[in-house]
Amino acid sequence: MAKYRKLGRTSSQRKALLRNQVTQLLYHGKIVTTEAKAKEVQKIAEGLIALAVKEKDNYETVKVTAKVARKDKDGKRVKEVKDGKKVTVYDEVEKEIRKDLPSRLHARRKMLRFLYPVTEVPAKNAGKKKNTKAVDMPLKLFDEIAPKYVDRKGGYTRIIKIGQRKGDGAMEVVIELV
Repeated sequence: MAKYRKLGRTSSQRKALLRNQVTQLLYHGKIVTTEAKAKEVQKIAEGLIALAVKEKDNYETVKVTAKVARKDKDGKRVKEVKDGKKVTVYDEVEKEIRKDLPSRLHARRKMLRFLYPVTEVPAKNAGKKKNTKAVDMPLKLFDEIAPKYVDRKGGYTRIIKIGQRKGDGAMEVVIELV
């Protein structure tokens, strides 16, 4: 028996399809697809979630002082004149950041190697680039998804059959996070 399903695609197409479906499953929580694709997506997604559960708390918090540009009420940078030039005014701010320990950093890089970047668009600005923000998928895995599954030994996803597709009769399923 083969180690994976070919899904009727070349290796690059198959890899792109699986990367996209795993990314969307982890971002939205569930997707509708065919049974064969869902079984492949399930293998990959469960591996990533298991990695996130294992490395969930493997970080340290560090206090850092950073220079941040001062802004006015409109959100524009405040400038002042020094030696005949306009110069931005900076304030020093103390921040607490999370610093990944080496094993968590390795896990984050493994996830980033597989997951596509996700951009979140507000509902009122649909179709526009303004106010979009990039979603840190490994952080979402570590902070939102992994804590749900700490006590679980596996089986993080479930596949529910929903019937045959009208066009070609392929069995359609919903794959979702448990």
